[in-house]
Amino acid sequence: MIHFILLINRQGKTRLVKWYSLYGAKQQTRILREVGNLVVSRPSRLCNFLEWKNYKIVYKRYASLYFAMCVDVEDNELISLEMLHHFVVTLDQYFGNVCELDIIFNFHRVYFIVDEVFMAGELQETSKKQAINTISQVDQITELEKKMGKVKS
Repeated sequence: MIHFILLINRQGKTRLVKWYSLYGAKQQTRILREVGNLVVSRPSRLCNFLEWKNYKIVYKRYASLYFAMCVDVEDNELISLEMLHHFVVTLDQYFGNVCELDIIFNFHRVYFIVDEVFMAGELQETSKKQAINTISQVDQITELEKKMGKVKS
């Protein structure tokens, strides 16, 4: 099970966090600081898995962002890494070569994509094409509602 997903830049700033387990506000802050420092300061020649408390942190660096997730110790690291890659490829297809600015300025869409791909700490949608189609349909409906709202005004 996924406990949380983090997107962190190279300076250690958290760009996106999605919690699937309950943590208090102080505990969340401490987790963000600890995991962020562990992932960002880790040399690139080491593997992308590390044990942290009673969990595993699986992470991968894409361009200037680290995509990290916390999973149970008994979960398969390679499957978790593949889920991260699936999420990144879905973001890439939606934004067309996603970058940190896309995540900052379109965070609501990124959260929507996270919710489309993952649900309750598990992978929900394995088809990138289906996830993108669903997100595009919602975007079309939103644009239509905006146009209808302008017509009514």
